Amino acid sequence: MRSGVYRLLGKWLGVAGYMVQYGCIAHCTLEFVGDFVVCKGPSMEPTIFSEDVILTEHLSARLNRISRGDVIIARSPTNPHHHICKRVTGLGGDKVKNGFRTQIVPKGHVWLEGDNSMNSTDSRNFGSVPSGLIRGRAVCRVWPLSELGKLSSVQKWQVER
Repeated sequence: MRSGVYRLLGKWLGVAGYMVQYGCIAHCTLEFVGDFVVCKGPSMEPTIFSEDVILTEHLSARLNRISRGDVIIARSPTNPHHHICKRVTGLGGDKVKNGFRTQIVPKGHVWLEGDNSMNSTDSRNFGSVPSGLIRGRAVCRVWPLSELGKLSSVQKWQVER
């Protein structure tokens, strides 16, 4: 009877070990490679609508390969508990027009704007954002299925170099 208990305990420990391994792999994948994000709010319309699910990849942000025109997910500079989805319209060293003023984006920062300029809280309100707050770059929309595919980058920006 004692060997049966040990055998059962061994099987459970084996299963628990596999669960820990797969959990670690899942965590590392979602943290360092990419994940899915549900977007909320109208600031990126018509590119992304509220409740759209997008696939993001994190390697571009980690390797500083973010480009002008990319749609990114970043930690909000005004509330670190929230994430924002915006388009990069300026990189460090760029001159951007903010109303009647021209501002220079500091090195190591990005200028973020929503595609729906009439209904977006973005860099025009809170200024340039440190690149370290960028979590990932949007790759494609995965939900709704009728809109499955790559995100457009047809916006025109007023960026001078």
